[in-house]
Amino acid sequence: MPIKIASGKPLKEISTLQIGGAARFFTVVKTSHEAVKALLFSKKYKVPFLVVGKGSNCLFDDRGFNGLVILNKIDYCDLSSNIAKVGSGFSFSLLGSRVSKKGLTGLEFASGIPATVGGAVFMNAGANGQETFDVLKTVTFLTEEGKLMQLSKNELQYSYRFSSFQKMKGMIIEATFELSRSLQAKDMQNTIISYRMKTQPYNEKSAGCIFRNPNDTSAAQLIDQSNLKGMAVGDACVSLKHANFLINKNNASAKDMKILIEKVKKQVEEKTGIKLQEEIRFIPYE
Repeated sequence: MPIKIASGKPLKEISTLQIGGAARFFTVVKTSHEAVKALLFSKKYKVPFLVVGKGSNCLFDDRGFNGLVILNKIDYCDLSSNIAKVGSGFSFSLLGSRVSKKGLTGLEFASGIPATVGGAVFMNAGANGQETFDVLKTVTFLTEEGKLMQLSKNELQYSYRFSSFQKMKGMIIEATFELSRSLQAKDMQNTIISYRMKTQPYNEKSAGCIFRNPNDTSAAQLIDQSNLKGMAVGDACVSLKHANFLINKNNASAKDMKILIEKVKKQVEEKTGIKLQEEIRFIPYE
């Protein structure tokens, strides 16, 4: 069966920041077969494609995206002993909770991170001294030509908030994780999620942390020390609760958010001499 392709989908509806214009083309994929069809549609009609999971680390353009946006809903999770085989559209936070409840350690930090498994692998998401690639075993990747390939961890490059997939054209379909047994896994996961709920603006429209942490310090601390909490451009505002979260108070535009990001970077550099780098991805119209 052919996949359904829509047009004019407002990207703010699939963004945790709730910012962005409309996609020229839009589809939802729930299987690898549908993902293949989506990428072949992109190739056939010579339009760029963008894969989105939770839409939590993206700032879409106010004009939208002049191509095909693929919403990833490949969301199965199979646990066998200490191995988790997970669809790339599965909730990373739910995965962290589920494996911790089973007494498996390595993904406690995932709880509360608003990402899919594919997004977490793509960014090598991490927190609390843990990273996604610490326990990653293999990844099934779909090339832009529609071919599936399985890659082991040692075939991939990764570092802080980086993976090889950021330089590859295609789509992550599945990831397997090799975990270890721990009686403390559930308690650690509960501690992490409790701390996040207290210190991060979970009820606000945000994209998570906007900036990468520089060596030996945190971006939040630098922004806080620069007295920038509450700084605003239009409805884009530095959170009063966590300085590395920039929130959409009501109806912020991408332009507002970009100006605010640049102002924060400039003032932090003037105050501290440190130049912050964005963790959020800017998605241009073209």
